[in-house]
Amino acid sequence: MSPDRFAFTENLLNLAAVIYHPEDDIDSLLASFAHHLRNDGCRLGGIVQQNWRKDCGPTKLMEVIDLMTDRTIPICQNLGPGSTACKLDEAGLAEAVQAVRQAIADEVDLVIVNKFGKTEAEGRGLRAEIAEAIVAGRPVLTAVSTRVYPAWRAFTGGFGTTLLCDDAVIQDWWHDIARKLDRRRSNFSATMPVAT
Repeated sequence: MSPDRFAFTENLLNLAAVIYHPEDDIDSLLASFAHHLRNDGCRLGGIVQQNWRKDCGPTKLMEVIDLMTDRTIPICQNLGPGSTACKLDEAGLAEAVQAVRQAIADEVDLVIVNKFGKTEAEGRGLRAEIAEAIVAGRPVLTAVSTRVYPAWRAFTGGFGTTLLCDDAVIQDWWHDIARKLDRRRSNFSATMPVAT
């Protein structure tokens, strides 16, 4: 499928992927969205990414923020002078995995996983944790580059919602999910037997 011809869909599951192009600042968009939700009292978990041009050669230093603890987790290693790339830090990735798993265990309102990227498309990274959150019934939001969109479709079987890379669109999706969750909670409470 051509990157300019994505079908933006809503198809079961409380799962959404923001489809973005290389020029989109997806990391800032998701971090800002998470910040606003937390200010509104939403219980968030998972990770968002921030990038810095520091000691990682001409590329960016990648870090993720644990949304439950605000802890910063470096996820790339400096390969030294003259390097044109950074290597994924396996220890940092393990910490990021634990942050997502803790969010699922704590039954947060929304699990954010910064990206379904090349590593996840290859079957590694946070792929298993995304699946675990879906199976646990937690709403999940992630971002998917147009470059790995076919791998995302294969991973999800076409289920889930695809969103334009736009804050208003993401907010609308979340408000719809939050309303559905509130209705389910109300219905569950109404059917609970009253202790006598």
